[in-house]
Amino acid sequence: MPMRGRYLGCVRADAARNLERVLSTGARMLADDPTVTIAAIAAAAGVDRRTVYRRFASREELLAAVYKARYDAVEEAVEAARLREAPVAVALHRYVEGIVGVNRKWPVETSRMLREETLRERRRRLIDEVDAFLARATDEGLLRSDLPPGWVATVLPPLMEHAADGLPELSAAQAADVVVDTLLRGAGATP
Repeated sequence: MPMRGRYLGCVRADAARNLERVLSTGARMLADDPTVTIAAIAAAAGVDRRTVYRRFASREELLAAVYKARYDAVEEAVEAARLREAPVAVALHRYVEGIVGVNRKWPVETSRMLREETLRERRRRLIDEVDAFLARATDEGLLRSDLPPGWVATVLPPLMEHAADGLPELSAAQAADVVVDTLLRGAGATP
């Protein structure tokens, strides 16, 4: 590869790393303070604010990019879990581990994302995919069939959020162990 091509490859790689750093830093800072400025995010990410302003004309554009990156990560976690083909216990653990990791890296308030139509549609597809998996897990006997419809789908997301936030000393896999055990065994002591 000619010297110029190698240089451009490095520049592109640096730009991609900077963008990733800006977005992940923005996600953390926006989770703590939804009014944080682009300049503050740039400073915390270790990039010049002009670099961020060249990429994002407004705070709203940056926020939209953070939301898109979060949904990209959720879709990757769902795909990696292989909810349709992996054994249900394995798929459940992979899914929970992946989502705990996403929640840690992209801790933005997801309800604000629902204003945008494309994100609502992506969310709907993901919910449908997880609901189909939970139905499969119930049909195959991993989950109880006597629970109210939608109950597991209602309690699983808060468990994953609390594990991501409240168990920082555990790896995503270890936090997934706690979530899956809590989901499958409940919190009650056996008689």
